[in-house]
Amino acid sequence: MSDETRPQLDQVNFVVKDMDAMTEFYGRLGVRIHVGPPEWQPHHRNSDIEAGAHVDFDSPQFASRWNSGWEEGRTGLIVGFKVESVEAVDRLHAELTAAGYVSQQEPYDAIWGARYAVVVDPDGNSVGLMSPIDRSRATRAEPPI
Repeated sequence: MSDETRPQLDQVNFVVKDMDAMTEFYGRLGVRIHVGPPEWQPHHRNSDIEAGAHVDFDSPQFASRWNSGWEEGRTGLIVGFKVESVEAVDRLHAELTAAGYVSQQEPYDAIWGARYAVVVDPDGNSVGLMSPIDRSRATRAEPPI
């Protein structure tokens, strides 16, 4: 795998119980967090790029929408890697699952306009694989209830 095609660490996603408490804590550490529209505030907030990676905060209800294998009510981290293309998401997911790693989310076209999949590492951590975002492929999503 060349450096151009090697997956790059791109995102740390916190799935949280208390959105306000978590974003206040990380805000005090200097993470610049965007609050977004009121209907999404309990479910999703994101940051400016910090040291080369995005930092996102999601509610468990929202995480289970974009990661079908996320257990209801679970909190934790999802480490995200960007890959060079839609096809690379499918290929890497297939290679990892063929090697025996568990798929938590089969590759699909996510609401934000990227191809996305999640596999589980040997210690049970969720690892996202995401293509570049193409806003023309994004779809409208309603906030979780």
